Amino acid sequence: MTSQDVHLHIGMLIYPRVDQIDFTGPFEVFSSLPNATVHVLWKDKTPLRDIRGLVLTAQTALDEAPALDVLHVPGGYGQQALMDDEVVLSLIRRQMESGRYVFSVCTGALLCGAAGILRGRRATAHWTVVDLLPYFGATYGNARVVVDGNLVSSAGVTAGIDGALTMAALLRGDETAEKIQLAMEYAPQPPFQSGTPETAPADVLEAVVAQGLRMKDARLATARQVAARLGIDVRSV
Repeated sequence: MTSQDVHLHIGMLIYPRVDQIDFTGPFEVFSSLPNATVHVLWKDKTPLRDIRGLVLTAQTALDEAPALDVLHVPGGYGQQALMDDEVVLSLIRRQMESGRYVFSVCTGALLCGAAGILRGRRATAHWTVVDLLPYFGATYGNARVVVDGNLVSSAGVTAGIDGALTMAALLRGDETAEKIQLAMEYAPQPPFQSGTPETAPADVLEAVVAQGLRMKDARLATARQVAARLGIDVRSV
């Protein structure tokens, strides 16, 4: 846990076709941390659109970013276009090598995998892609949030709030995280019990799986390419 009097720098990556909840859910938490600055990061400060069309704008260009205590890597369909983007991958790699936190949400874990930082780690991601984690050398942790050293990963979309609260506790202690949770009134009581593959009705699960098949195939092909680049034996995957 970081001393309260040490100023924190939280870097939050955005990119075209990011899923905004992967970003905005954790932003609500991180922007409430005491004695901390949140840096919204991208290659430039040109407005971009999330997967549903919401306009987001970076405040800090990647080459202007200070040393970060946390680098937040969100997911979304736009992740696929960055799987061989060395500017983004080297940012993630340097952060992990610094010993400071990398925090992934949803399919942001795949970007971390492409950067080579999941090898030998436990991690989680959106349920539609957890079977790809071994292609990056990772072991799947079946939980909303998985902490493995300086890698913190959270499952799909809304799990980013859980992950960010976990990060808040790691950085500033449980009481600070609890205060933020209360201020957000984060006490989920979903109106339906279809939030996981295990609890969703069979027809709902089938429809959602079918909806994402094309992206699933593309992500699998990319995961195989990354595994070959990293020298990971995927014959048993």
